Amino acid sequence: MLTQQQLSSLDWVKTDGMMPVVVQHRVSGEVLMHGYMNQEALSKTLSEGNVTFFSRTKQRLWTKGETSGHFLQVVSITPDCDNDTLLVLANPIGPTCHKGTSSCFSPAAADWTFLYQLEQLLAERKHADPESSYTARLYASGTKRIAQKVGEEGVETALAATVNDRHELTNEASDLIYHLLVLLQDQDLDLSTVIENLRERHK
Repeated sequence: MLTQQQLSSLDWVKTDGMMPVVVQHRVSGEVLMHGYMNQEALSKTLSEGNVTFFSRTKQRLWTKGETSGHFLQVVSITPDCDNDTLLVLANPIGPTCHKGTSSCFSPAAADWTFLYQLEQLLAERKHADPESSYTARLYASGTKRIAQKVGEEGVETALAATVNDRHELTNEASDLIYHLLVLLQDQDLDLSTVIENLRERHK
């Protein structure tokens, strides 16, 4: 979370006691919402682990999800370079926006956010009726078949590159990534696991 040094360095004077807070999805990077914390709201956030703001409309502390159950579980809190704004990485429980969307800024989303959304959809299809979709049928066909598809798409991707067909390369790379995501889900893994492994290798 925040170190004691970071806490003591926060500039509450500059912000008139009300610190702007940006909440971002821990995995997808999607910006979920924006709010304000006073020192009491920050203290409650740190102690309870769910994002709590100071509502300027209600003039009281407000824990996101206290009514809907759609809490924002805190993973980390980082101050900016001027110590007058906080970035919260969180795991959302359900949609963040009261309109039912994942973000209060929907439909704006970074490209990488789509990969996370696709991965969530593939996870949902894992136990679906095989007749309902290609993905569900792929899961039902078993690990060997899924792995075979990854191999086939890998070869087709490589072949498209060797003939400098950018359009076909894009299509084949899309198929490869899709089938790889399915294989990861089949093995109870996800992109976050792969990213963490890459991060460790990069050190």
